[in-house]
Amino acid sequence: MLNTSSVQPLSLERLRTACSTCGLRELCLPVGLSQPEMDRLDDLIHLRRTTKKGQSIYRAGDRFDAIYAVRSGFFKTTVLLEDGRDQVTGFYMGGELIGMDGIGTELHTCDSIALEDSEVCVIPFSRLEDLSREVQALQHHFHKVMSREIVRDHGVMMLLGSMRAEERLAAFLVNLSQRFTARGYSPSEFYLRMTREEIGSYLGLKLETVSRVFSRFQDEGLVSVQQKHIRIIDIPSLKQVMSHQQPC
Repeated sequence: MLNTSSVQPLSLERLRTACSTCGLRELCLPVGLSQPEMDRLDDLIHLRRTTKKGQSIYRAGDRFDAIYAVRSGFFKTTVLLEDGRDQVTGFYMGGELIGMDGIGTELHTCDSIALEDSEVCVIPFSRLEDLSREVQALQHHFHKVMSREIVRDHGVMMLLGSMRAEERLAAFLVNLSQRFTARGYSPSEFYLRMTREEIGSYLGLKLETVSRVFSRFQDEGLVSVQQKHIRIIDIPSLKQVMSHQQPC
């Protein structure tokens, strides 16, 4: 359920941050909408929600009634395993949608937790469905987003099932680089919002293994690591590691 104390309606003064003028709109929403269609979308997405680091947007078992477009910040999703451990199932940054895990059962199946102070746009799902039936481009885009999530899940399964530790971490860093590039940031230098332990949970690796592989990559001149600050020095060689090849 929404925490209404952290949900803000869009005033006229905040119109400049609506979908039609948001710098991330091409990442999380379709391009090519007419102005009337964009106006209807702006009317649909009329709430913002701020979330402090460590707080959740929703928890497993909560009723599903909305999806969320990450406007700023970073999130992780986790599920509780039978042994009591939290398993990280995904990381989400600006321009990405979270909350679609609840579409099938109308209950959320995971926790969504902010890794830093963040803001999301609240998209009521029933209203999104209604508008999608009328605006074909929006429906098509939403199907593409859902397909992208399925492909991402398959990619994680491949990571966990067939790759060595070095390949998993290389693939993770290359993926982050590509996602930062799509948002206009440096492809080779960024700050990790997640901990080594969270990366290990996501990749199916122990904390010690993640730290060892980071050290190996640094020794081989592939990356420079200073706590959470990462600089990729040799992207082509990192991609070769990811694709089961040895760097030249």
